[in-house]
Order: sequence, then structure tokens, then C-alpha cells
Amino acid sequence: MKMQIGGDLVAAKAGATLDVMNPATGEVVDQVPKGAASDVEAAVEAAAEAFPEWAALPGHKRAQLLFAAAAKVREAVPEIAKLLTLEQGKTLRESTIEAERVAANLEYYAGLADKIRGDYVTLADPGTFGMVIKRPVGVVAAITPWNFPLTLMANKVCPALAAGCTVVLKPASTTPLATQRAIEAINSAGFPPGVLNTVHGTGGEIGDALTGHPKVNKIAFTGQTETGKRIMKLAADNVTRVTLELGGSDPCIVCDDADLEKASRAVAIGRFFNAGQACLAVKRLYLFSGIAEQFMKMIAGRAQKLRVANGMTEGAMMGPLHTEKQRAEVEAQVADAVGRGAKVIAGGKRPEGPEFDKGWFLQPTVLTDVPEDSRMATEEVFGPALPIFIVKDLDEAIEKANGSVYGLGSSIWTRDLAKARRAAEHIEAGYTWVNAIQVAHDEMPFGGLKQSGFGKEHGLEALDGYLEKKSVVLSA
Repeated sequence: MKMQIGGDLVAAKAGATLDVMNPATGEVVDQVPKGAASDVEAAVEAAAEAFPEWAALPGHKRAQLLFAAAAKVREAVPEIAKLLTLEQGKTLRESTIEAERVAANLEYYAGLADKIRGDYVTLADPGTFGMVIKRPVGVVAAITPWNFPLTLMANKVCPALAAGCTVVLKPASTTPLATQRAIEAINSAGFPPGVLNTVHGTGGEIGDALTGHPKVNKIAFTGQTETGKRIMKLAADNVTRVTLELGGSDPCIVCDDADLEKASRAVAIGRFFNAGQACLAVKRLYLFSGIAEQFMKMIAGRAQKLRVANGMTEGAMMGPLHTEKQRAEVEAQVADAVGRGAKVIAGGKRPEGPEFDKGWFLQPTVLTDVPEDSRMATEEVFGPALPIFIVKDLDEAIEKANGSVYGLGSSIWTRDLAKARRAAEHIEAGYTWVNAIQVAHDEMPFGGLKQSGFGKEHGLEALDGYLEKKSVVLSA
């Protein structure tokens, strides 16, 4: 595959390439160009050149192209999903869901593209009045990670295009294939050259060149908190606006009046979907003491029933972790907890058999008696391992839930409306689900607090990040 710059599919100027590996087999799936600063320069210049015409295009025309792009993506879903499983490791079912979400996101923002409007303001001077007009910010640098490369690309590209911005997208270097194919499908709907561009390569080599470029007007980033901090520093030189969706350690509280069957199913999905490699995964489980023993048996049983396999295998329920390094990190966090007294009640090992020998597989893992100062309690656990903590009441659960540097998502299971309201109002997180599986909806704003970042994706609010508000005073 190649990069898309200015309407053309191109190789890296230096001719370098990157291998894309299959996490289930260790085999090379394909190669992509390994871009450098010169490729970033070409992509940003193409986006800057295309911006005036794209920004001036009436909203209903942009909407038509976005709707057409959604249709093109839907046609390509089987191909895109297969590429995603091969390069990322998730099951084909999960990949298909993610590919379909790109089309849905395009349709959602297509419906908003012609509804952007400003305000009329009355002023103290009777001979004047004010207007607030909204204009697209300009060139957007979109930087996406490997865990949900399609979803997190769409979260940035769709509102940016709807607002009238042009985009330079840098996918994660280990998962560029499905994203590139989706971008090619979008562009095939007839977008003007340079409106939507891609640059492939390593973050260290091209990330700095992109985020520090003086013609980039907005940076939209999803990834690790430490990388987000670096992007903030680079953005400061040009006072470039940023949206950051960073790490999370989402707490889930299960009260003693909860529907335990529904809650255990939701927790299992929330922890083990995509092998637990999700910002919004359930990463700390707080159980009221009265139901703790029963619930621990239920969640351990669900973990043990999940079929771990190559994501292309029919019936696979959880694929491998994305990289050897990622698996080693999760294993180290589990070992730290066990070394401090935690007990493994499900999983905790690598699955055995020749089909697992060359991939980065790990069993779905559940631990109890996890110390509050362990790595599993204080760090983000980006893999299929769930620590359980027992609390006496909601006050203690909320206090412990807030005892993290992160504040992305959260959830509570209870039949008591008063408990639900207290949790929603007092848990320090950008999202709280009550008796619901942790799914981020296109219609609602999504973003974190504390070191989980700032700015919003999804919903009407996402458009605000790609629009400038300008005040105009008119005198008769």
C-alpha cells in the first residue's frame, strides 16, 4: 500500500518501507511507505492548498460527499475488516463492527455538515448589531493509535471534513493497512485532491514534523498520556490548538442491588473486548462486599469460557495482544500484583498449543485481593487482565474510583436511582454508564478529565474543535 497525498497514491520520497506484522502469527502482512519530514511537508502543503476551496464549498455539498463516502466504505467493509484483523489481531467480528462504524460516523457528520450556524447579537448601541460566524480552523493533523485505528480515525476525520477542514492523517505504524484502505474508499467518493491525505511512518520520525508544522492549525491525537504531553509541548511553539484523548483506568462499581447477570456480562465485554486493549475498557472493578463472592465466580466463569484464537478463526472470541511488548507489559503488571498478594481466579497464563506459539496470546485473567499500591491499581492495564477490589458502600467505591490520575470513562450497576445519580455527579470521568455496556455513542460528546486529556470527540461538540468563532460588529 502507499500514502495518499494531494490525490495521488505515492511511495515515500526516500523509498523506505515498513513491514506490517500479524500479531497472531508473526508473519509479514504487507508493507507501507516509511515517510519522513519531506513527506509530511508534501502532505501539509497539499492540505493547505486544498483548504480555501474546500472551506468555501457549501455545507450541503460537503454533506453529499460524506454520504457518498459512507456508501463507498460500506461496500469495502469485508476487505477493510480482514485487513484490520490481520494487522491488529482482533477477531474478524470485532473488525467488521469497527469498519461499519466508520460508515455510520460519516453519515452522522454528513447530517450536520449543512447545519453549522452562528448567532445574531443585539448590542447596547441601537445603531449596531453583532454576529458570531463560524469558520473551519484550517489544516488538521490527525494522529491515531493501533487499538481501534478505524474508529479513532473516523472520530477525527469525519467532523473535520464536515466543518470544512482539510486533513493530514498519520495512522499508527503497526496498523496502517485498514485505515489506508478506508481513506482510499472515502476519497473515491470524489473529494477534491488534498482534502484528505495520509502519511505513514514512525511517530518519532514524522510525528514531530507533523505536530510542529506551522501550517497545521489543529492537532487531534489519541494515544498514551506521555505522548500527549509531548504533543502539547510541540503545539505550544505555534500555539496550535489540540484535542487529546489519552489513557484511562475506568472504574466499574457493582452495587449489592444490581442485576448481577447483566452486570457480569457487561463487565466481561467491557474488559475483554479487543483483548482489553481499549481506552474505555473496564480496568478496575469495585464490588460491594455483599455480592462480591458471587460476582467474582460469575466473572471468572465468563473469562474462562472465552475462546482465545487467531482473529481469523471462526468462533474466535478474543485474539492476541497487538505486540510482544504489550503482552510483556500486561504480564509484568499481573506478576507485580501476585507478588504483592493478589490471587488469580481465572487465566493468568499464555494459552498452550502450536496455534499460539508464534503469536502474542494471553488468557483472559481475573485477580482478587489486589493491593491498592500495585501496578494494576495505579497504572493503565491495556490488556485482558481485571483487578477486583471489595468496598463496603458507595462512598468508598467513589473515593477509590477517583483515586487515579485518569478520568476517561466509568460505570455503575444499581437499581437505586439515587446511587446512580451520586455516581454520575461525583465520579471524576468524562463518561458514566448506568446499567449499560461501555459503548461511546456518536450522538454524545466523548472526552476525558485529568490526565485522560481534554476536548471532545463525537456529538455536536466535536465540530466545535474544528471551527473558529469570529465576532463581527455591523453599524447601519
